[in-house]
Amino acid sequence: MLYLAIKAVLSGILIAAISEIAKRNPAAGALVASLPLVSILGMIWLWRETGDPVRMAAHTEATFWYVLPSLPMFLLIPALLRSGTPFWGALASGCALTVGLYLLMMWIGPRFGIPV
Repeated sequence: MLYLAIKAVLSGILIAAISEIAKRNPAAGALVASLPLVSILGMIWLWRETGDPVRMAAHTEATFWYVLPSLPMFLLIPALLRSGTPFWGALASGCALTVGLYLLMMWIGPRFGIPV
């Protein structure tokens, strides 16, 4: 249970740090947020818990394929905000687009041999 709490605290600190950095410098906050720190932490936690190279390889490869459908959200949200859409509407639209693209990836991926 202590290990789970440590994982949660470290992950929370990362998110809080990104938020604080972005308040001072949006570009620097975006740079830190774009780093695959959460993915790396997830890989570290998974490796420590399983030590299974096959599982780790499958996890990292699937992560790559799931990053791709999330990218359009980062173009849609600023476009909507600049056009006057309120933040929560833009965020919801970006999330909906991402969910739709994830579902599409899960449907199309196996047809092309992509392990998702």
